[in-house]
Amino acid sequence: MLKLYYAPGSCALATHLVLSEVGADYEAIRVDFAAGQQRSPEYLAVNPKGRVPALVTDRGVLTENPAVLLYLAQIFPSAGLAPLDDPFALAEVQSFNSYLCSTVHVAHAHGSRGARWVDSQAALDDMKRKVPQTMTDCFTLIESEYLRGPWVMGEQYTICDPYLYTITRWLERDGVDRARFPKVAAHHDRIEARPAVARALAEHFAGT
Repeated sequence: MLKLYYAPGSCALATHLVLSEVGADYEAIRVDFAAGQQRSPEYLAVNPKGRVPALVTDRGVLTENPAVLLYLAQIFPSAGLAPLDDPFALAEVQSFNSYLCSTVHVAHAHGSRGARWVDSQAALDDMKRKVPQTMTDCFTLIESEYLRGPWVMGEQYTICDPYLYTITRWLERDGVDRARFPKVAAHHDRIEARPAVARALAEHFAGT
């Protein structure tokens, strides 16, 4: 059985959504970030990075969303969540997810995790003030160039879609009105209409 370590509302939601989508046999284990559980010896033994997601498999632990999501698409090929037989299209999937991971997520983190990069309060305040602009810039690019519709890759629902949905959920707290991006907003609503997403959301946010 797969084990997913997650924190509610974190980027691990993307993995949670895919596990539900493919019908995997898995256990979801909540990591309490508010209590600092991600820095506990027990969790660091699972993921020394102290972050989520961490997916425990029979061959070891996988971290980082682009890797975890692709792994799930590969071990559940019948779900059709990645173009596994098309090297170029698969690279496009990985390119988009890498952008979410390395650029969009980092822009968001400048608002709440600025201490990773700077120490002074003035610098932290500057980073927070910049977040609405940087997140707007990121989603302007996604809206205009990378959301082919109805799904990220066009007609096929892929591992890009739950990942984009997960980060789209952060826009309001980042001071960005999702309605500014009609295609992204429609994508968000389309995702929430999927039964597998409803099941995963109920489990992911249970007790919060």
